Amino acid sequence: MSLALVFPGQGAQSIGMGQDLARAYPAARAVFEEVDDALGEPLSALIWSGDIETLTLTANAQPALMATSIAALRALEAEGFELGRAAFVAGHSLGEYSALAAAGALELGDTARLLRLRGAAMQDAVAVGEGAMAALLGLDFDTARQVADAAAQGQVCQAANDNDPGQVVVSGHKEAVERAVLIAKERGAKRAMLLPVSAPFHCSLMAPAAEAMNAALADVALKAPSVPLVANVTAAPVTAPERIRALLVEQVTGSVRWRESVAFMVSEGVDTFWEIGAGKALSGMIRRIEKSAGLRTVGTSADVSAALAP
Repeated sequence: MSLALVFPGQGAQSIGMGQDLARAYPAARAVFEEVDDALGEPLSALIWSGDIETLTLTANAQPALMATSIAALRALEAEGFELGRAAFVAGHSLGEYSALAAAGALELGDTARLLRLRGAAMQDAVAVGEGAMAALLGLDFDTARQVADAAAQGQVCQAANDNDPGQVVVSGHKEAVERAVLIAKERGAKRAMLLPVSAPFHCSLMAPAAEAMNAALADVALKAPSVPLVANVTAAPVTAPERIRALLVEQVTGSVRWRESVAFMVSEGVDTFWEIGAGKALSGMIRRIEKSAGLRTVGTSADVSAALAP
């Protein structure tokens, strides 16, 4: 078995995520405590007993999902799992930060603070109501990009997430994205719908957030990851700290090349993917990219036991 660990992005959050892990594993509980300390507030209380609307706010969801992912990894490690078993780590959008924390490139507290800042900066980059994102289902990436170009009409509309062979997300000005939904249906999309997001992520409208992340990342210690990271914006492995720093800035406005990232890992011999943290969204995408891939989600103590069973 050749293994890759993948880490989910925004949208996977749910109230109660990670609580079972924290109860079962002191090392997992310590993750949530350290994130609370780093942020100076009880984020864990919001995750476990708050309301989903508040948790879904970008500035909360991003560090919360990262904390849940790292707690799941710590639980695996408490049962004897070694990160070196993995050939690669990768994460979808904010999940890239979780992957870097997992591989020791970023300290946990620094990662939490960066994601709090990233979430706030992405939210503040575009006034509420001015931007939107939409999922185009049943179109390949090149066709989706053509749809985005046709819909722009002087505004911003870009292919933001190349998730799998039949799912591309476009992002930009609300009117342009609404045009993209109509054009996509005309060009044969099975479905095209606006997404319930609070800002148009991964497009050029996020330039102010990229500037904020550039400043924040300049002050953070970043080491070479113990396992190569397959980066969102290049779909290629990277280990050099300064290159990672630059790619994290570029990622804010750049496309998440998830389909290509998974295809690269498969081409390098990876046949098994473990989705570490909340939800199962990445596993669904990976199944559509590589039908033969072995898939496992690890988000509860039962998942940990199942993953490590002989």
